[in-house]
Amino acid sequence: MNDHGSPGTDWITIPLTTDVVRGALDLERTDRGILPHRLSARARAQNTDGQLAMAESQPSGVRIVFRTRATALELDTLPTKRVYVGAPPRPDGLYDLLVDGELAGQASVTGGSTLTIDMTNGTAEHTPGTMGTLRFAGLPERDKAVEIWLPHNENTELLALRTDAPVQPTAEQDRKVWLHHGSSISHGSDAASPSTTWPALAAALGGTSLVNMGFGGNALLDPFTARAMRDIPADLISVKIGINLVNTDLMRLRAFAPAVHGFLDTVREGHPTAPLLVISPIHCPIHEDTPGPAALDVEALAAGQMMFRATGDPAEVRAGKLTLKVIRQELARIVTQRAADDPNLHYLDGQELYGAEDFAQLPLPDQLHPDAAAHRRIGERFAKLVFNGAFNGALAAGGSR
Repeated sequence: MNDHGSPGTDWITIPLTTDVVRGALDLERTDRGILPHRLSARARAQNTDGQLAMAESQPSGVRIVFRTRATALELDTLPTKRVYVGAPPRPDGLYDLLVDGELAGQASVTGGSTLTIDMTNGTAEHTPGTMGTLRFAGLPERDKAVEIWLPHNENTELLALRTDAPVQPTAEQDRKVWLHHGSSISHGSDAASPSTTWPALAAALGGTSLVNMGFGGNALLDPFTARAMRDIPADLISVKIGINLVNTDLMRLRAFAPAVHGFLDTVREGHPTAPLLVISPIHCPIHEDTPGPAALDVEALAAGQMMFRATGDPAEVRAGKLTLKVIRQELARIVTQRAADDPNLHYLDGQELYGAEDFAQLPLPDQLHPDAAAHRRIGERFAKLVFNGAFNGALAAGGSR
């Protein structure tokens, strides 16, 4: 009997190890439990950016997976919730419970620590908080696969997992591992829940095991990210490049092409023959022809709405500034060049996932990020084009685990 669980139940405490925690590159031991990371410890040691540190420790795509006959489970966590100064309050992060692949419940953990972010002056203040407990009951009393998808947009320190029946780790040897890197759109942005970000939806439809290295604001061709990807066993790899390079105004065309080559070279060191898909940006009108940087729309923020605008000058493209159209053209050229010696390298125009017609039907609410309906559309299209389309044959034949 575990005296930390709800009274009247004979709880079994389940160790939180890589046997049951999937989708994380590293499980950092803390004073109270474990903190899942989506960058390796070596990569984190080379990073000095607070935004990336926050993004990679938000467990997008990370889930707790096991088989059991349990009818109830509890998870103690210490979440860190974000508060943006001047913006409407964010809802608590959701935990999705899947039973045999079907959504069976959703819940949030109240309390936790708070990170107050002022985007106008670039400051962040952390206020410590207390743990909370998530409880799911009434599960079917039969052997079943259980998945608890952690909030994709809320730092989540895992403290304890309890069930009312033994669990067994779930073998995933029959599933291809899909390793994906991208921006906040891949991270989950405004998706409805952690199992409905577009990569999670696509992985479910494609029957793959997802490792999501989508980092809000930080798909920036960082060499340490490429090295982390190099060292992860994977059967299929995709890299979605572009929007963050424009909205941060990080580099010019002269630096962009060599950086892409270097990133792909590093990934290929660990995965010489795995199918590797380069994806260009989805449609985003503010940056199609106008360079960055992107900035908050101060007037919209004063009205309580988060909106972004492009602040660059289209005339600066002649001097090498990047736009989404420039990036798509350059990525297509680079992949064509490299594919002559790398038949497992492929290119996907991001506008096939979400284009101008999609924007007319499902506009980007803040001018940068897809909403929940658009995430579903992107995920379904990716699965159709990649897992069930022409790329599927390459996936079946490839792999480097």
